Amino acid sequence: MSYNAFKVVHLFGVVLFLGNIIVTALWKMLADRTRAPAVIAYAQWLVTLTDWIFTAGGVVLIVIGAYGMVAVGGLDLRQTWLVWGQSLFLLSGLIWAAVLIPTQIAQARQARAFAAGGPIPESYWRLGRRWAIWGVIATIVPLCNLYFMVFKP
Repeated sequence: MSYNAFKVVHLFGVVLFLGNIIVTALWKMLADRTRAPAVIAYAQWLVTLTDWIFTAGGVVLIVIGAYGMVAVGGLDLRQTWLVWGQSLFLLSGLIWAAVLIPTQIAQARQARAFAAGGPIPESYWRLGRRWAIWGVIATIVPLCNLYFMVFKP
């Protein structure tokens, strides 16, 4: 593949990745605000589903595109902007793996239990606050990454 073909793959992955994490946060927040167990449970299921399809799929495309461009373009991975890009990407991934995914799994388990209209436990809301705080951090990190990828300081 050519450099530009890898760039298209990379950019498509970025759009999927960032688009999903931003939109998912918005509709999960809106679903939680309804306080309707069935709505919240469905939204929680969609968070998991779209993370597997779009966030993880975006990550795969980002990596293929990025390292493909490095390989065919003769880029040096020690360049400052590439070091920052990789570091921020890894940091975001670590936050997702260490905090957000386990939180989502716990919320999904609880949501299955109250999906039919049972009470929503306080622990679901505590986990929701944790997911929101760390989700904002995990979203800001790749948005900062855009700076390094575009301006290449």
